[in-house]
Order: sequence, then C-alpha cells, then structure tokens
Amino acid sequence: MTVSPLLQLLDEPIAAARGVRLLLWRDDLAHPDLPGNKARKLKYNLAAARQQGHRTLLTFGGAYSNHIAAVAAAGRLFGFQTIGLIRGDELPAGTALNPTLARAVADGMALHYLDRSTYRRRAEPEFLVEMLAKFGPAYVLPEGGTNALALPGCAELVAEIRQQVAFDALAVAVGTGGTLAGLLLGLAGPEQAVGVAALKNGSFLRGEVDALTQSAAGRTYASYSLQTDYHFGGYAKYSNDLLTFIRQFRQRHGVLLDPIYTGKLLYGVLDLIVQGYFARGSTVVAIHTGGQQAWAGWEARFGGMPA
Repeated sequence: MTVSPLLQLLDEPIAAARGVRLLLWRDDLAHPDLPGNKARKLKYNLAAARQQGHRTLLTFGGAYSNHIAAVAAAGRLFGFQTIGLIRGDELPAGTALNPTLARAVADGMALHYLDRSTYRRRAEPEFLVEMLAKFGPAYVLPEGGTNALALPGCAELVAEIRQQVAFDALAVAVGTGGTLAGLLLGLAGPEQAVGVAALKNGSFLRGEVDALTQSAAGRTYASYSLQTDYHFGGYAKYSNDLLTFIRQFRQRHGVLLDPIYTGKLLYGVLDLIVQGYFARGSTVVAIHTGGQQAWAGWEARFGGMPA
C-alpha cells in the first residue's frame, strides 16, 4: 500500500522516550483552495444547499475567520453566491480590508457587518428570519460551519487515515466541536479521540459534542476526552511560549502550525505524551486542520510570523 503524502511521521524525542509513535495527518494539504476541516464540514452542506435549490450561502464569522475564507472559496469553486455577516463595526470608507476579508471579497463574497450585540443573536431563529428577509433566500451555514451535516464529512477522514495506518488515538483541535464530533462517528473498536480545546473554559464543549453526535447519529460516545488546559488564555490568545513552540516545530518538521488551533493542539499532544497519557506502544495521529490563512492577518497586525 502506498503511504499517503498527507501522513507524516513526527520524529520527536519526547514521543520516542515514552514509546509513542506520533504522526501528523496533513489535511491542510488535501485541497489547494479549500484545505482542512472546513472543506469536510462543507461537503454535505453544499450538497444539501444544491438539492434544496439554493444559489446563495449565508454565514457568520469574525474578521479573521477560517470559516469565512472557506465559504467564500467554496462559493467560487462550486458556483454559489456568498454572503458573510462579519462580527464587528463596518470599516470606514477607504479602509483596507484585512487579508482574510480581502481574499473573501476576491472570491465573490458580499460582506456585511454586525455589531457585537446583534452578532450574539446569530443562532436565534427569529434573527435568521430577519436576515433572510433582508438578504433574500439563502442556505444558512452556522458560525464555524458546525451542524449535523458537517459531521459525516469529518467522519470520512477517519477511514482515510485508517487505510494508511492503524492507530490508537486521533487528536484534533476543538473550536465548536464539529470536527471532533465527526471523528467520533468514524471511530471503531478501542480507537479513541482526543480534543484539545482552543478556547478558555472549554469544558462546555463536551455538551456541544454530545448534542451534535446525538443529532447526527442518534447517540453519544464515550470514546473521547476533552483537554482544556492548552488554550493559552483563550480563543485567538497566545503567549511567547506558544509562538516559540510553533517556530521550533516548523524548524524540526517543516510544518507551519497556526496560533489559534493547530499550535495549541500539538503543544497539548506533546505535553500529554510527557505526562504518560498515551500508553507505551500507542500510535497517535494528530490532525492538521489548516488555518494557515490566519498568518496573513497575524503578519499584518504583529509584523511577522515564525521564521
């Protein structure tokens, strides 16, 4: 069997010392224009949108959102008009867009801004009715792309990895819980999933994950853990330790992680290995879900990225 170019062995002394085989699945390389877990979350949603006769996708996100970037790219690739409702105040006329939003506009997305109090209503049915009345018929994608239809696309990733390597655990960063919930649908036997929360006080995500699998598969799963100690201060927060880790990881493995999700994931996985969380002889596959587009905005705001 040919080993997929998406599967990379991570030669980490920490893992070797603990008898753990650590690999990285490069889902960030799976599609040049629509990489990572966002493509998987969108797959069956796009099919549903087309089946329902929609020509427009409407969704929500922050100014540096991977999801906004992905929906805009999907619209260009698959022939949908796209509308992005962006958290924050509208920029003054003539102000340049950040790289994420500029790319979304280049991909054909129409941007509209919602102040933070209005944005908090994004999941309310009455508010969605208001938005559709304002913008016209559209297929609504939630913030982050996580809903019941997002899970089957993520579940397919498990079979793809299993075709390449037998594993004991899959590890993934967790924002909304959709990717982790999807992985659970694809696991078999004693295989486990480990979710590393990217936001502070992330223990509530267990309820989100369980609700998603209940909705998609009619059951909840015990075959996972949720690690909540690697958020570095909260969503999109960081520290010098995290940035140093990302830089050194790139130097060792030639892989760029992002500071919002995958950097925290690999930092957490390696720390769990040190703690003996994974049994000696285990094979652990961490999943690189993409997110490198965020570095363009990071570079604009902070003047650089890890060398």
